[in-house]
Amino acid sequence: MNKTPTKAEILAWIAENPTQTAKRDIAKAFGIKGTARIDLKRILKELEDEGHLRKRRKTYRDPEKLPPVGVLSVMAPDQNGDLFAKPLEWAGEGRIPRVLLVLRESDPALGPDERILANLREVKADDHEYEARLIRKIGSNPLKLLGVFRKTAEGGHIKPIDKGSNKEWLVRPGNENGAKDGELVEAEQAGPRNRLGLPMARIITRLGDPSEPRAVSLIAIHQHGIPDSFPDAVIDEADAAKPAGLKGREDLRDIPLITIDPADARDHDDAVWAEFDTDPANKGGFVLWVAIADVAHYVTPGSALDREAWNRGNSTYFPDRVVPMLPDRLSGDLCSLHEGVPRACLAVRMVIDADGKKRKHTFKRGLMKSAASLSYAQVQQARDGDPDEACAPLMDTVINPLFESYEALKMARQARQPLDLDLPERKIILGDDGRVQSVALAQRFDAHKLIEEFMVLANVAAAEELFHRNRPLLYRVHEEPSDDKLDALREVAAASGFTLAKGQVLHTSHLNRLLAQAEGTDHDELINISTLRSMTQAYYHPDNFGHFGLALRSYAHFTSPIRRYADLIVHRALIAAHGWGKDGLSHDEIERLEETAKHISETERRSMSAERDTNDRYLAAYLNERIGTEMTGHISGIQKFGAFIKLDETGADGLVPVRSMGAEFFHFDSKEQTLMGADSGRKISIGQSVVVRIADAVPVTGGLELELISVDGDTMPRGPRQARGRYVSRKANAGKAKRDKTRKKVQRRRK
Repeated sequence: MNKTPTKAEILAWIAENPTQTAKRDIAKAFGIKGTARIDLKRILKELEDEGHLRKRRKTYRDPEKLPPVGVLSVMAPDQNGDLFAKPLEWAGEGRIPRVLLVLRESDPALGPDERILANLREVKADDHEYEARLIRKIGSNPLKLLGVFRKTAEGGHIKPIDKGSNKEWLVRPGNENGAKDGELVEAEQAGPRNRLGLPMARIITRLGDPSEPRAVSLIAIHQHGIPDSFPDAVIDEADAAKPAGLKGREDLRDIPLITIDPADARDHDDAVWAEFDTDPANKGGFVLWVAIADVAHYVTPGSALDREAWNRGNSTYFPDRVVPMLPDRLSGDLCSLHEGVPRACLAVRMVIDADGKKRKHTFKRGLMKSAASLSYAQVQQARDGDPDEACAPLMDTVINPLFESYEALKMARQARQPLDLDLPERKIILGDDGRVQSVALAQRFDAHKLIEEFMVLANVAAAEELFHRNRPLLYRVHEEPSDDKLDALREVAAASGFTLAKGQVLHTSHLNRLLAQAEGTDHDELINISTLRSMTQAYYHPDNFGHFGLALRSYAHFTSPIRRYADLIVHRALIAAHGWGKDGLSHDEIERLEETAKHISETERRSMSAERDTNDRYLAAYLNERIGTEMTGHISGIQKFGAFIKLDETGADGLVPVRSMGAEFFHFDSKEQTLMGADSGRKISIGQSVVVRIADAVPVTGGLELELISVDGDTMPRGPRQARGRYVSRKANAGKAKRDKTRKKVQRRRK
């Protein structure tokens, strides 16, 4: 062939011959010689500029396809034990392809984040686009970081966004991946780790302008590795789902169940109703109903929806967005108990006595129709005597019986003495531009507590039902605090003027007495926070170790299957136990229960960390505009390097560095958790009330630095500072004096 090929012919050749994509291979295929190579070079350059091809070294390939041989990062096994991998060099505009690893018996074991070189083959499958065969391992996964890129003539550098990380990374020319100055980027270590000099990095993902409001939660999503896009197969399954009918279900549509949620709730996964018990043997008792969305009907074991829900473990909530466990077709539609619409549910009918103790319960798989979708504020206003149009017709038949049954449940709660923490929830209010408008205390009504008590009772019923039927399930476990944490809590209590008894078996009632001592004082919130910090982390496990915080022997999560995978497991266990269908807990799932418990406990902690980091960044952005402002707060922690302060107004946590506490040296007592001035004897300890000044707030990291003005009303002395206000340490001054002395000696010798 002598004529110069068209662009379409070149693209077709490259697609059919992915291993022969060098300019020399293309020229040979089309018989191009001599000066005709100049035209071929021009066409290839145009295809590259148009985005149809990407040049890599001396070869060309379609950027929307993976090369036949590529470097992959191994992901954690999914719940079916399949290994998938992520391509590390993807230049396409669309979603990164999913790659299934097809391993031979002779291949070595591969762990998460390991890097491999593999042969890639494009396939058509529901949950992946490529299959890979291992060629060889190529070393451990390099260190990754998120940061802000600053361009220089020699490439650039990256400032990490992690709090307390001030070590920059160098980016050599060619490793910028097109990043622009000031962009938020994801990068990885490039080359060996050196002890001397700054580490090298290559940019692998560009995330845009870090000052954009939506970047705040985006940072957390990438930093914590939270999956935020659904594979096509998952969306296809969700879109194909149809509303459940009455077949195989009990008709519960005549029961006036209602949903009570926040005003801005997008999904409704629980509904409640109560009535007086007409049984003469249960005088003053009630019959309670709790109906929960039947997610198990739509998310069946082994399906693409199930694999992705397992992978995510739970939904993650940010001030500006939700990363859901399930696609919106399910979470916001088919599984949501919308008003006036028939919806599949799992329901529990519970009978309580006049003292709020559960006498019996019965589970049902049914079809319900919500009588109303109400907000907490609406229901509370109605109970307080001012019902709106939606609540007025429901007062006698629904709302009043709910609150009267709640009064009985309160008596049972008081007798049980669960941990009675009262932590004010601060809600970050965003404006239309996505920036923080204000930080407000979230209102908490009896309507909130009513729903909480109903849900706790339903969760207890689910755990007891499966235990008595000898069926496997996942318990929600909360073990009692360790001795070390209790000692630390006693120190905080003593510093605040309170006592926590020692030398006896700990019960939640002991902690409640401490909380009662602090109630209404300046130390109220601090004691609540310190008590919470002394608690162990709750987790999921197939074995029942009880729930210390709720003072319950058996507890499981049953009431939120739209947003928690643990609840879906409990639903499937109930379905299997009652023989309600083939979508119950499978044998394979039972075999993997311990693995599932560990996995979803980890995803829960991942979401909590991401949510906390996001709130810190939003609060730092809010306080960045108030630098220099004085605020009140309490000391919530002491370390060798400074004191942590919780601000009263916003609940933000900031650090007062010890270097800014005056000219004197401070001794750190790790046992008593105090800092003591070497000269003045001034003691700084947990629980003290303080006035601080906002010294610095860094939105991209969430870091907040404070200056201590006064402690318990006593003004702090100011340390030595330069004209710009930067602290100068004694060590720095001593170093300067030594340099000056050395300089004089050198000058004398030269003379």
